[in-house]
Amino acid sequence: MVKEGEEAPNFELSDHNGSTIRLSDYRGRWIVLYFFPKAFTPGCTIETKEFSRLWDELEKMGVTVFGISTDSVETQRKFAEKYGVKFKLLSDHDKNASKAYGVLGLIGMAERVTFIINPEGKVVKVIKGVKPDEHPVKALEYLRAVIKVNK
Repeated sequence: MVKEGEEAPNFELSDHNGSTIRLSDYRGRWIVLYFFPKAFTPGCTIETKEFSRLWDELEKMGVTVFGISTDSVETQRKFAEKYGVKFKLLSDHDKNASKAYGVLGLIGMAERVTFIINPEGKVVKVIKGVKPDEHPVKALEYLRAVIKVNK
């Protein structure tokens, strides 16, 4: 698994609208990159809805949020539409990003892990092993502290 202090692996994935997203295009911004196992499952729904609830505050802080699973673009689109997701959900259908970040589980789905990436492209925080509703709050709390310090 990618560790804190390491360079965030670049990727090129399709978002839920079919647009190509390259992580490198977001250099200079804070990034919350959260991997989740499967769209429409209870935990992933809770987590995604919570990130959506916090999105306005994250955006005001200059943070970009990406949710990534191995679901197809079509599944991500339906998931985003059903729950009014305000940020981009990315399809890692070929599992390359999940492998690069070291979060691909034994049954071929991404594990629930959040990476916070600083504007220089380094992973500064890895959040794992918490409940779906805690992940987004822990990311926001970390960013509130670190971005305030950097200003």
